Amino acid sequence: MLQEEDKMIRRMEKKDLDAVADIWLDTNRKAHSFISSEYWESNLEAVKEMFPQAEIYVWEEKGELQGFVGLTGDYIAGIFVRSQSQGSGIGTRLLDRAKRERKELRLHVYRKNERAVRFYQREGFQVESEDIDKNTGEAECLMRWRR
Repeated sequence: MLQEEDKMIRRMEKKDLDAVADIWLDTNRKAHSFISSEYWESNLEAVKEMFPQAEIYVWEEKGELQGFVGLTGDYIAGIFVRSQSQGSGIGTRLLDRAKRERKELRLHVYRKNERAVRFYQREGFQVESEDIDKNTGEAECLMRWRR
């Protein structure tokens, strides 16, 4: 039996690729204002090619994608929610879906993305280490959650 949130969460389909890419680009630009927009734009095509290799769950509401979570094994490549839908619980529900599928999860988050760091800490993730992202020169945290 499906839980209530599963009615809006489903696996990404090929037809979702452009919408997922738009959400990825828009969210990265806004959440990471400390990194140039050009960086995200220059990586868009490569990321679009990687999407089909990942396990992606989308949140669909009234026929429009509002967000997604991308997983590769127990690694969360990201949770992205349209800016107008942030704060409505979509990110939490997408993360809950990933938690139901895994015994542990890992992810990297930029230290300057304080909103995301607080979100993951509130959801039971702990910082395991910090390093510098060689592509951006920005400090990032490796965070882990265990059931």
